[in-house]
Amino acid sequence: MFTLARRRVRTAALALSAVAALVLSASGATGATAAPAAPAPAKQGPTSVAYIEVNNNSMLNVGKYTLADGGGNVFDVAVIFAANINYDTASKTAYLHFNENVQRVLDNAATQIRPLQQKGIKVLLSVLGNHQGAGFANFPSQQAASAFATQLSDTVAEYGLDGVDFDDEYAEYGNNGTAQPNDSSFVHLVTALRANMPDKVISLYNIGPAASRLSYGGVDVSGKFDYAWNPYYGTWQVPGIALPKAQLSPAAVEIGRTSQSTAAGLARRTVDEGYGVYLTYNLDGSDRSADVSAFTRELYGSEAVYTP
Repeated sequence: MFTLARRRVRTAALALSAVAALVLSASGATGATAAPAAPAPAKQGPTSVAYIEVNNNSMLNVGKYTLADGGGNVFDVAVIFAANINYDTASKTAYLHFNENVQRVLDNAATQIRPLQQKGIKVLLSVLGNHQGAGFANFPSQQAASAFATQLSDTVAEYGLDGVDFDDEYAEYGNNGTAQPNDSSFVHLVTALRANMPDKVISLYNIGPAASRLSYGGVDVSGKFDYAWNPYYGTWQVPGIALPKAQLSPAAVEIGRTSQSTAAGLARRTVDEGYGVYLTYNLDGSDRSADVSAFTRELYGSEAVYTP
């Protein structure tokens, strides 16, 4: 059976007054004091993605795996899991929220994000519902959706991130008197976000009401996404979005819980059927080279090497 082990983010955010003090340490993260690392050698094969539960694990785990043949990075995209879309009951507006662990990663971009980027790994921020009724699919107006898109793009700019990942889970639409999903909300949100950051990554964790509402008023936002992936670990499911195979991951595995034989079979099918992305979740700080090698052998023809 598949597992869908997404932990809920519930911890309180740091005080907003601290944000101004973070700009220098986060956005100027690489600075003149640290010599940039050389990007890893290029590799041939699908894009590999790793979601990291930062409540429990370090983003740096993503950079500890290389291919025995050629030395390329195993993972091409690292996803910070997760920020939240919260709801202010006084103003009746959605806002972007960071729990203390996400905030810590962002505050320490110089040591938690830049080392990955210097290796050529893109770092995205995943955004997730938080049981408060606010979600990507129930903005009441284009203006409200655009305002939230600005919060997202401002965060990407402030902390030097490579993009945003949408995960429409745990919104609990209707809580706090919020509306149920509508057809225009996510289209307005994605349209505004793409306009704000034309050269950044926008990805879709293909689940929830938002994922089934990609077209409205003659506008289809499918093509505004860089990637979309299957959200059910241990399974094969082609995302229902009009993107080329090169931008889709029908395979999804949870490292350490999806069996190595299943991970290998999903990787083999990815290559055989011409898909360009392979999704993984929950990479922890243990040496997972055996689990990782199970899919890198199929995707890239090489074992994975773990370097602590």
